This record gives sequence, C-alpha cells and structure tokens, in this order.
Amino acid sequence: MPRAVSRLPWKPALLYGGLLALGTLALQWLDYQRLVRSHASLLAEGLLAAGFLALGAWLGARLLARRAPPPVFDGNPAARQALGISERELAVLAEIAAGHSNKEIAARLHVSPNTVKTHVARLLAKLGARRRTDALRRARELGLVP
Repeated sequence: MPRAVSRLPWKPALLYGGLLALGTLALQWLDYQRLVRSHASLLAEGLLAAGFLALGAWLGARLLARRAPPPVFDGNPAARQALGISERELAVLAEIAAGHSNKEIAARLHVSPNTVKTHVARLLAKLGARRRTDALRRARELGLVP
C-alpha cells in the first residue's frame, strides 16, 4: 500500500503571501500619496520651517563663534589711586551708577544715610563735580565705573 505523502502547499502559500504583501504595500503607497496631496501646503511649510531653522542655527553658530569675549572691567586702578578713592567710595559710586538713592545705598551697604552722604560729598570733591550726574559722567570718562 502506497503511503500518502503529505505535501504542504508551500508554493501557493508563498505566492499568496507575496501578493498580499504587494497589495498592502500598494495600499500604503496610495495612502501616502493621498496624505501628501491633501496636505501639500503643510508639508511645504514644514520643509521651509526646517530649512530656516537649520539656516538660523548655522548662522548663529558662525556669528557667535567669531565674537571675542568682552574685556574684563578693571575699574582703572591708576586713576582711582591718583584721586584717592577708597573701596567704600567706589562701592557708593557703583550704587550711584545703578541709579539708587542715598537711602537705598545705605540699606544695600549696611551703613547709615549720613555715612552715604559723606561718601557722596567726598566723591564729588575728588571728581571735581557739583552734582551726582557730573560725578558719574567724570567717573565713566576715567573708567571707574562701567
């Protein structure tokens, strides 16, 4: 008695599987085409935005890389010594440059307002100024304050 040979239909299964894969690929391609056609303007805008982003990053990196660091402010110690301005008077001058009043300066430096008035009067005399604004202008000319 001849034995029945069980053959699995591999060739037709592979053929049907391949056809299904091609059909799925075709449907996905058509879906992609429909998506691109229906949102073409959004796609163009996105590509344009990405291009400008890349251009801005590239330009920013090129322009910022060339910039030298700002020079360190030293306060012109020679002029300070020549005028005889103390550390505390320099601190008061910096607070004046920041636009603070005598009371605010006193609170920031933890001294009395009368002490601030004394420092301001000495600064005016040393800088040859009549008003705080004149003293500030002169101090900027000498490089005592930034």
